[in-house]
Amino acid sequence: MQARTQDITAPFIRKSKYGPEIRERAFDLPEIESLNIRDLFPDTPETIFREGGDISVIRKATEEALKTVNMDMIKEGDTVNLLCSQYGFQLMGGDAYAEVLRATKDVIERRTGCKNIRLRVATGFRIREPEEIIKHYELDKYFNGAARGVTCLDKGVPIETDIGTLYGMAAIYDSDWIVHVHHGELRELDMHRMINRATKPFAMSYARMETRSIAHIGFGPRSENFVQKVIFDSPFVQSKYTFGCFLMTSPAGITGVEADNDLDAVDRRMLLFNIRPYGKIRQILSKIDECIVILDGAGEPRYMLGGGISFGNFTEAELDLFDLNVIPVSLGYNLFEKPAGSTAKSVNPAIKALVINHMWLGVPQMELPGHIPTIVVGREMEEVIERDPMNSMFMDYAVTAENLKAAVKFAKKITGLDKIMVFDGAFGYMHVSPSLAEYLLKVAPEVSREVEEELLPKWLEQRGIDPSSL
Repeated sequence: MQARTQDITAPFIRKSKYGPEIRERAFDLPEIESLNIRDLFPDTPETIFREGGDISVIRKATEEALKTVNMDMIKEGDTVNLLCSQYGFQLMGGDAYAEVLRATKDVIERRTGCKNIRLRVATGFRIREPEEIIKHYELDKYFNGAARGVTCLDKGVPIETDIGTLYGMAAIYDSDWIVHVHHGELRELDMHRMINRATKPFAMSYARMETRSIAHIGFGPRSENFVQKVIFDSPFVQSKYTFGCFLMTSPAGITGVEADNDLDAVDRRMLLFNIRPYGKIRQILSKIDECIVILDGAGEPRYMLGGGISFGNFTEAELDLFDLNVIPVSLGYNLFEKPAGSTAKSVNPAIKALVINHMWLGVPQMELPGHIPTIVVGREMEEVIERDPMNSMFMDYAVTAENLKAAVKFAKKITGLDKIMVFDGAFGYMHVSPSLAEYLLKVAPEVSREVEEELLPKWLEQRGIDPSSL
């Protein structure tokens, strides 16, 4: 544990119509301190950028990564769509992801002479969020008026695949060429299992609702990866695909940029880079047997980040989801169902109380108040939830506190705990109570040994990788 320095601040929350006004932050509570990820795991990869840092390093990293990418297929008179997803703008304030997009546009123009480069900001939920993103980061101005949002309810385009006709978004593919600009943090491990992670947006962000639902619910964990793969490999998509460019992260922050014409190569590099640091963070979360969680960031609960990892990874932390023999519960079974014979609970039973200080609506999450004593902070946050059609019964199972301090006090009283973890968008640090920090520091060495000697070799062998090659 270390004293906070001036560069450790509460992570940025972008103002949005999908959430309440920004108020008091969990970061500022007297019982919350900052635990450096490297105090837990010194081998966490070095970073080039964290929120509030020098954004020019992102441009330099993007330009360097693109040097080896072939762009010869793009001609001066062609049209190019740069494809991105809403969730990249939730990483460390979103500025780094926005800069990757700007830098990629500039490099394409410089190398090919092509000026007709359009931006497509894709979303699965919160259909007006792309408009907020484009306005906040001034992307419409940078792309000369050619930036627009794309939702899964927009006009579709048929894509013939090896399993039949599936549907992408017409606005995604209405150009001669597409460039896939994405981000490589862990996020929904229960779905992709770090297999074909790089192509996942082709069945989610870039797909019509019908096809998106097939991947998300119809196929479920592991097998849903097949849907995105057949879409990406289809003659239609391959006739337009040029290269992928990925913002890379570790739990400590942004580590660099990867770009390649071969998306499978990017996928493999992402797996080999992420599996150790994120494996250790996930494993140490599994050692927490009881705590209070405070949600206080941008986005829906499942994707809200803390310590560089999403809350959704904590709700299933009792399951080793890097282990391909383990069946996840969560979204693969629609958050309410469980596979026959499963003893796993819908939400990690270690979470004894949940305080919601700030979140955005738009994603179903009834499993939270249905399984965890939940306190919502403030009438405005309550009203945001009550007008969310995806969570119409949420407040039937939750209570409202007048302010954050009262909510935390109540959570402590009903649980008898002082162990608290905050998910507020932080990378590089976990924002936790002193008692939880002390516990995590105590178990970290054994977690590191367990991952290195037992779990990592198993995870790699399951994916056909020789552990000695890492």
